[in-house]
Amino acid sequence: MLSGLVIVDKPQGWTSHDVVGRMRRLAGTRKVGHAGTLDPMATGVLVVGINKATRLLTYIVGTSKTYTATIRLGQSTITDDAEGDVIAAVSAAAVADEAIHDGVAALTGEIQQVPSSVSAIKVNGERAYARVRSGEEVKLAARPVTIHRFEIHAINREAGGEVVDVEVTVECSSGTYIRALARDLGDGLGVGGHLTALRRTHVGPYSLDQARTLEQLAEELNVLEMSQAARALMPNRELTAEETTEISFGRRIAAGAEAGDPAAATAEHPAAAFAPDGSLVALLADSGDFAKPVLVFAPGNGASGNTASGNAAAGKAAGGDTAPGDAAGGDA
Repeated sequence: MLSGLVIVDKPQGWTSHDVVGRMRRLAGTRKVGHAGTLDPMATGVLVVGINKATRLLTYIVGTSKTYTATIRLGQSTITDDAEGDVIAAVSAAAVADEAIHDGVAALTGEIQQVPSSVSAIKVNGERAYARVRSGEEVKLAARPVTIHRFEIHAINREAGGEVVDVEVTVECSSGTYIRALARDLGDGLGVGGHLTALRRTHVGPYSLDQARTLEQLAEELNVLEMSQAARALMPNRELTAEETTEISFGRRIAAGAEAGDPAAATAEHPAAAFAPDGSLVALLADSGDFAKPVLVFAPGNGASGNTASGNAAAGKAAGGDTAPGDAAGGDA
């Protein structure tokens, strides 16, 4: 059974759920999920898990993300991005470059962010965007996010200076809404703002360099097998043959680090444990003098190499629920 991660370069106009459906057909399995929603307008890295690798997705959802984006100052939209109607326009001609840099600096670091009202966040069991579309006014609570890097690459004055397009790179914590950054930058400058382009370049350790388009994946289903995926994602622990046997049966072994040590693995941030042959055996958490399995993949982790055909699977019906990442919603 093929298991592993597929790093997809999501096309514009596709939802993350659309991509999951396509990957189910290509991989010939219904057990497919993704590690965090990417808005339809956005392109770039979408991490998809197949079969046993879906169990890794929960540890990928919380990793930091990096984006390149274009923010337009001088116009506000109902969705905070280019897909929504313009609801206000204020000339940005008087906004100095220095003020833009100051505004970006104020939105860097640990901040409180109010997500866009058309986000995928659930309000009383229903997506916020669905409530907005039905005519309801939705106000979401602010939540803490961290903007590790908010870097300006270019400031371009368009339409006679009435609008200003700011090209940026943003590295941020999971749960950050890049649309909301665009909105808040514009609001802070008194002219409004929205997002006109967004491309995700990194999700945790996985980058755009590894990503393949859906057309490329239809030709060759390139899969990052389980051991490689886990090695890149979390701390590694190499097991002896005896330890491999114990863990394979769900039993404890000696801790990799003492409790309280910053290097100690936890259930939320486990270590990936590998057999002497390099295969992924389990995810481990240290507890006192022992390490105990959080997830056990042995015997065998279901991976079958980096590349699989997948073409014979095309045409199989897709359906069912999508991924663990759906609940997070938003751009990041």
